[in-house]
Amino acid sequence: MTKPNQPISGNDLARFSGPSTFMRLPQAASLDGLDVAFVGIPMDIGTSWRSGTRFGPRQIRAESAMIRPYHIQTGAAPFDSLNMADIGDLAINTFSLADSLRIIAESYDAILKHSVVPVALGGDHSITLPILRAIARKHGPVALVHIDAHADVNDEMFGEKETHGTVFRRAYEEGLIDPEHTYQVGLRGTGYLATDFSEPQSWGFQIWQAPDLWHRSLAGLGAEIRRDIGNRPTYVTYDIDSLDPAYAPGTGTPEIGGLTTAQAMELIRGLRGLNIIGCDMVEVSPPYDTTGNTALTAANLVFELLCVLPGVTYR
Repeated sequence: MTKPNQPISGNDLARFSGPSTFMRLPQAASLDGLDVAFVGIPMDIGTSWRSGTRFGPRQIRAESAMIRPYHIQTGAAPFDSLNMADIGDLAINTFSLADSLRIIAESYDAILKHSVVPVALGGDHSITLPILRAIARKHGPVALVHIDAHADVNDEMFGEKETHGTVFRRAYEEGLIDPEHTYQVGLRGTGYLATDFSEPQSWGFQIWQAPDLWHRSLAGLGAEIRRDIGNRPTYVTYDIDSLDPAYAPGTGTPEIGGLTTAQAMELIRGLRGLNIIGCDMVEVSPPYDTTGNTALTAANLVFELLCVLPGVTYR
């Protein structure tokens, strides 16, 4: 059996050189033979405050060059059993949000004709709606783990129904997700209405606000979500603004009082055993990330997600 693709070792080629792919994996022109495909979606025309997430995929990839292939804490060795490659960026229409969402959905329809787990590097959170549309066409309504400072359940923004702040209302209305198995973690901040969080709860969403998680481990919460979902097909969407801006300042809509990086890692590790059929990392905005720490954190959290995918070897 051919050995799965491996990241280029920093001992073979200096980490500041080499291909501009996630973890310096090979770039693939075909999905044949892949278990996991990284796809960049460089878009920020769905944002409502600070822009810059169009540069997110490139910067996440750049910072990922520091990550090594074995997870020392958990024993996960994702590259030993899963064949991964970077398939580059989608050619979105930078002048049209509606057309970009169409391009994303159609691209994912093509990707999902293969037995591959797509991992999207965003991009603002509006990219998740067309991804879920394609995912639901293949798998039906999926369980959703949504880690974010915001519920993203506005009905409209500036008269628009499809933006980064309306994603999960549309996903609920269109039957793309299973509301009884939708989990929103890290919500906080000010709101437009008193019902900003209570309305999605009335649909069946389970919500953990950030203040309820302060000063506690999230390992148990991850395990609780995993037990509740069981073997249902699951999509994980991670908005970097779920973290406190002390850890991730480079994002479009920062909110104080967020999760720590340790909590984020605990939560993801607790999801091990889920039937994850896709995931994304969104809202990294390099222009507001002067040290690169936000993109570095995002890249490491993507690695954490790789380590809990189905089929990963543990040593």
